[in-house]
Amino acid sequence: MKSYIFRVVVEPDEEGWHVYCPVLLKQGGATWGATKEEAMKNIQEVLQMVMEDLVECQDPLPKGPAEEMYVCAEPWVAVTV
Repeated sequence: MKSYIFRVVVEPDEEGWHVYCPVLLKQGGATWGATKEEAMKNIQEVLQMVMEDLVECQDPLPKGPAEEMYVCAEPWVAVTV
C-alpha cells in the first residue's frame, strides 16, 4: 500500500468553489462544491476513485514534480486545517 499526497487548486466560481488536481486533471481530477469545505471533501473522493481506477486498470501512475505530488511507500494520513 502506498500513500499519495497531491496539491490541489481551489478557486471560487459562479456556482461555489471549483477544485482540481493539476497532476490528475487529464484523468478527471476536478470537481466543485457549494462551499470550500464541500469542494475539498469532493476532491478527496474524486482523487481516491481516480487512483483506485489507475491501479485496478494497471495504467501508469502520474508522475509530477515534488511540489505537485508526494508518494510514500507506507500509509500516511493528510490533515488540512
